[in-house]
Amino acid sequence: MLKYFLRSFILLFLLMDCSPQLQRHFVQTTDIEQLPNPDTLQTRAFPVSRRRYDPLEYAPDTSHLSHTPMKFIRLNFHFMNSTDGKANLKGQEAINFTKKLIKTANHNMANNVKMLLPQENDTPVLPLRFKFVLTPDPRIPGNEGVYFHDDDELYYYIHRGPKRNRHTKDVIKKYGHQLDTVLNIFMMPHHQDSLNSPTYNAWNVGIALGNAVKVNGIFRKGEHFATILSHEVGHILGLSHAWTRVDGCDDTPVHKNDCLNQSAPGCKGRTSNNIMDYNIYQKAWTPCQIGKIHGKFAMLKSRQRKFLEPRWCTSDESQHITIRDTVLWAGAKDLEGPLTIASGGNLRVQDRLSIPAGAKITIQPGGTLILDGAHLHNACGETWEGIEVQQLGDLKGQVLQIEESTVENAVHPYPLTD
Repeated sequence: MLKYFLRSFILLFLLMDCSPQLQRHFVQTTDIEQLPNPDTLQTRAFPVSRRRYDPLEYAPDTSHLSHTPMKFIRLNFHFMNSTDGKANLKGQEAINFTKKLIKTANHNMANNVKMLLPQENDTPVLPLRFKFVLTPDPRIPGNEGVYFHDDDELYYYIHRGPKRNRHTKDVIKKYGHQLDTVLNIFMMPHHQDSLNSPTYNAWNVGIALGNAVKVNGIFRKGEHFATILSHEVGHILGLSHAWTRVDGCDDTPVHKNDCLNQSAPGCKGRTSNNIMDYNIYQKAWTPCQIGKIHGKFAMLKSRQRKFLEPRWCTSDESQHITIRDTVLWAGAKDLEGPLTIASGGNLRVQDRLSIPAGAKITIQPGGTLILDGAHLHNACGETWEGIEVQQLGDLKGQVLQIEESTVENAVHPYPLTD
């Protein structure tokens, strides 16, 4: 019995020793196959993309949601108050209100809904892949990202009339905090004199002002402000009002925008529910709107990008992406973990692609990476490993190049072809 076991073990060892061994190396000039023109790709069943900017190129792909990592938009909140402390929420009550507001807004955004217009539309309902996060200042002990200011001259918000101050930035200039990296939300009550008038309509409104938002209302009533917050932040993120013909999105229909409250005539029958309209049902985001926002996030020098937590700088193994089918990345992307192209997987990159520090691109035997005017780098200026090609017997990972591509910040640089 022992003799039989030893023979079997030796035979298994010899078979393993004779089997092909996995080889790996970082990409060399001999690994790169230069393709003469895009038409070549059509014989290889690779998709061909348009060369103009299209917001839909940045919209999340529901078949590959991990290819659009969740983005976290940093917010802080400022509760403006009169010096007698009677005009607004304060202390723990305001902090609790803020956390509930963010939770509600994030819940709505995590549960995107179908567009009600146009009638019988087939507009896809895509996940947003971004959310709000309350951001403390780490330099201030015990700070929760909520600030309080008593100022009789600047605490109030007047939307209309000769004394309106909705567009003024005085309160932002005086009390704004970390304006370069955190979107400041100013919770501003109505002026007491306005509330004393029997003809005054104390509605809830807001306005976006570049790196800050003013939200106006009677916060003590606990009314719902989540859609106002999302609407105004939508402006900050690059969206225009959706009922017009000039918002740059074909999937946001033109309409009268006349459902401002439950009793309004325009609320009878089918009406809009888009987040960028003025309506009581603001919860729907279209693919174009979502794509426009992610397009702004991907622009290295955009204001919108500065408000994000930069989770793309260093590698997170839990964010490892593996390509197993045919995928086109026509828009810029910031990965948060390693990238692997498995056997049978084909990835074509046509824009900027950031690889986190310490990570690498691995092309397994039978996988293909197509670089078509790509720019591979680390968006934070850190170093990443480079492109690793693997081979098992005669089966090898492929690197194809159409238009000249560049690699920066790599420990193992990308060689130029002849």
